[in-house]
Amino acid sequence: MTAVSLHHILYVEDDPDIQTVAQISLEVVGGFALKTCSSGALALTVVRDGYTPDLLLLDVMMPNMDGPTTLTELRKIPATANTPVVFMTAKVQSSELEFYRSLGAIGVIAKPFDPMELSAQVNKLWLERV
Repeated sequence: MTAVSLHHILYVEDDPDIQTVAQISLEVVGGFALKTCSSGALALTVVRDGYTPDLLLLDVMMPNMDGPTTLTELRKIPATANTPVVFMTAKVQSSELEFYRSLGAIGVIAKPFDPMELSAQVNKLWLERV
């Protein structure tokens, strides 16, 4: 079985400053192609309009539609029904981590994250997924 390489990431984050730092980290440092959305609703629109990411990178705490709800809705769309997901959050207590994994997350990246390490963290989770 050949491994599928990670290239296209759909990143959903409502904070513009965090978006910018993550975009630089993932695109410049990591070499990934990033599609950034500022809300879960926008992410749904982007996917319905034909964008098919290799990985979903979702902020947990967002207004209107949080990360877990966004994931639930993305799972209803065939293009992202089985796309691996990583949550990014400051909420990393063991019970919270268990909850994210119960939703199918391949990992969780704690905020605040190290911009120089973010792309390596994402790639490591991608390579370790089952």
